[in-house]
This record gives sequence, C-alpha cells and structure tokens, in this order.
Amino acid sequence: MDDQRSGVGTTRRVPVEQLRLDRHNPRLVGAAAAASDEAIIAQLYRSAELDELLQSISTNGYLDIEPLVAVAAPEGDALIVLEGNRRLATLRLLREPDLVRKIASSERLTISVPDFENAVRPTFGRVTVYQVASRQEARPFIGFKHINGPAKWDAYAKARFAADWYRQEGVTLEQIAEAVGDRHATVKRMVSAIYVLEQASKRNLFEIDDRDTPKFNFSHLYTALSRSQYMDYLGLEPGWARHDPQPDQIPEDKLPELKNVLVWIYGSESADTRPVVRVQNPDIKRLGEVLAHTEARHVLEQTGDLDQAHAKHRVRGLTLHCGADPVTRLDS
Repeated sequence: MDDQRSGVGTTRRVPVEQLRLDRHNPRLVGAAAAASDEAIIAQLYRSAELDELLQSISTNGYLDIEPLVAVAAPEGDALIVLEGNRRLATLRLLREPDLVRKIASSERLTISVPDFENAVRPTFGRVTVYQVASRQEARPFIGFKHINGPAKWDAYAKARFAADWYRQEGVTLEQIAEAVGDRHATVKRMVSAIYVLEQASKRNLFEIDDRDTPKFNFSHLYTALSRSQYMDYLGLEPGWARHDPQPDQIPEDKLPELKNVLVWIYGSESADTRPVVRVQNPDIKRLGEVLAHTEARHVLEQTGDLDQAHAKHRVRGLTLHCGADPVTRLDS
C-alpha cells in the first residue's frame, strides 16, 4: 500500500482512514475545493440523505457489495473516492465521534448517529475499492449510474459532472450524451446553464453560496434559459442552447440583466433579497412573461413582487388584445 499507483486496475480491501472525500464531487454545491471535511460531510448530510444510510449501516453493518471507485491522491498513499462519497462520509460519522462534534460546532448541524452493536463495528474498518488511473477513466461508469442510471443525481450534480467531462480535450457532448444514455439533449442544456453560472461568478454577479434558498434548484435556471423571453432579456440568440456551449455566452451589456434573473430565481442572502420564484411551475413561466413586458418588469424591479408584476402583465395583455381601456374592460 506504499505506492497506491501500483494498484491501478485492481479491486482490494482498503482501510477507511486511507480514503479521502472528493472535493470535486458533483453533488457539492458552491466552493468546495478548499472546504473542510466537516463542511463537505455536513453538505452531504443535508442533501444526500445520509441519515437513512446511517440507520441502515448501523443496523446491518457495512454491506461491502459494490466497490468504491477511487484514484490515487497527488501525494502520499491516500486514495480519493470518486464514487461512494456518501458511503465514506457515513462510515466516518460512525467511526469518528469527534468529527460529529466538530460538525455540530463549525457547521451548526446536529447529526444523530444511531447506536450500533459491537458486532457490526468491524465492518466499518475496511471497504472494497476499485482503483482507476484517472478521473477520465471513471467518468463513463459514474455518468451512466448517476445521470440516467439507477442512482440519479439531482440536476446540478449531473450538469457539473457533464461540464467537467466536456472540458476534457477531445470529448464532444454527443459522446457524453451517448455514454450516459441521454436522448433528449438535456446534457447540452445543462452544460450551457453551468457556463452561465460560471460567467456570473467570474463577474461577481452571483454566487450559489449566497442564494437565499435552502436548496439550489438548478433546474429552475436551465428551464428558464430554454424559454424565449429569457433569451431575449439576456441577449441570447434563439436556440442558443442547441449549439455547443461556450464560456461567457451572455453579452457584456446584458450582465446586469443576468444578475437580475439569478437573484429573482434564487434570491441573495447578503442583500437580504428573497427569490420571486417559489416553485418552478408556474413561476418560471410567469417571470418570463414579466420580463417580456417593460411595465411589468419595472413593477418587479421596484417591488420584488412577482404576483403584482404579473398582474400588470395580464392587464397590459388585455389592453393589447381588446383594444380597450384596461380599467373599463375589467370593471365591465
């Protein structure tokens, strides 16, 4: 075990203490590259149902059926787990009471670790790991399993995984879509939306960690960006997401509008601004209709109230359709 690179292509039992969480795990939202183990496990606990896994493993022991997939860390003899971070996080919570206390202190999260029989404790010590030579080697298997396979990730995790894969030289989105079984051009739309988020972050317009919602509903964004009203408002060409994604797709003079859209969808904790989109259907559609009408959009900018702004859009629509004074028409 002194040189983990010698284990490439093998399946073997590895001590849990030699395994490391993947800071590039697509499940992780926001800035995770420099995050502590406590922060990463706390995020996985909140979003990936670790409580259910804790209960199962504490009751039945660790069922070592499916190997974790790992790659050698840049230094030392550690292995970075590419597939199986939920299982590794759960095992660490069961093995390390001090870690549970640190998470409670630093992340303000109380994790209830179930009691377990001494008979199951030995199953927490070593797990079966399949070692790959690189992240690229593991991507087809992980992508199929979590994008269209039996253990689907949420939309943001899928999109991040596909975007990172797409940036690999020589790989097309068509090849990625074929590898993961995508037949609906969803991968292309999701990667395009990831690039829009990255542009907003690079220009200091919006950060996922600053959202004013408990959950990051990424599907709100890529659904919005497929609607013509949002394309017009952001200066995107019709059908832009059908083409291969490129960085910095929003024109420079439309960056304020990009900030507006992201804050309207997700809010801003630092600005104490709540999102106007409460649920994807119908609010994404209603926000798009407001964006398409100057007066309604002005109401939204002034009040932050989607209901009030959309009411203005509806009144204007009646005026244009009927050719009558809106107050007279509504009162008649």
